Amino acid sequence: MSEAGDRPSQRTLVIIPTYNERENLPLILGRVQVAQPDVHVLVVDDGSPDGTGELADELALADPDRVHVMHRTSKAGLGAAYLAGFAWGLGRGYTVLVEMDADGSHAPEELYRLLDAVDRGADLSIGSRYIDGGTVRNWPRRRKILSKTANGYARVMLGVKIDDITAGYRAYRREVLEKIELATVDSKGYCFQIEMSWRTVSAGFSVVEVPITFTERELGKSKMSGSNIREAIVNVAAWGIRGRLDRARGVAR
Repeated sequence: MSEAGDRPSQRTLVIIPTYNERENLPLILGRVQVAQPDVHVLVVDDGSPDGTGELADELALADPDRVHVMHRTSKAGLGAAYLAGFAWGLGRGYTVLVEMDADGSHAPEELYRLLDAVDRGADLSIGSRYIDGGTVRNWPRRRKILSKTANGYARVMLGVKIDDITAGYRAYRREVLEKIELATVDSKGYCFQIEMSWRTVSAGFSVVEVPITFTERELGKSKMSGSNIREAIVNVAAWGIRGRLDRARGVAR
């Protein structure tokens, strides 16, 4: 456990990817600033045609010490946006890097739970919908079934004991991101969360889940697509097979 004077979370960067989130962005930034006044925020905008990037610039001008903006020229996927944000944050000395959705589904008011877990020694803390105390609000039955099925499939294929491995609300200690070779992470959609969890566990780091309330967006449209699902099915199977082969080779040696 860290001493009070050297908590990793004292230098935290919250990374918020955006694509057409003009309505949601000022709301989520305002909530972050109230809930965690000391954290910094990086908005990573993938060339939103609705003006999200320009609005982000205006919000950053109003709070230049804490709010930063990265403009990307194309919509390259959630994974690419987070990887760019990680590189930006690592290059500027942040010790904890947080993933947070722009749509309000991840409550900034619960961020302290993730940061407290890291300060207590977790290398990766995940805001979980599926442990005691976690819950989901306003999701249709079909989405709940899809999410539960995806988590169960990933747990079985990869052999990891994470109840919500697909969760997107998470905090990484910088040492994790420095070790797991981010340049080789190639998942583009929501499969990115599974890949990052698997790489974290495979590298020997500790993962702790904390309960959160996940609330479906009220404004804008979900970015979930069929291609995201297909990517996850194929990639998770490949990682699972590779992991089994690696373990077999280790036994053989």
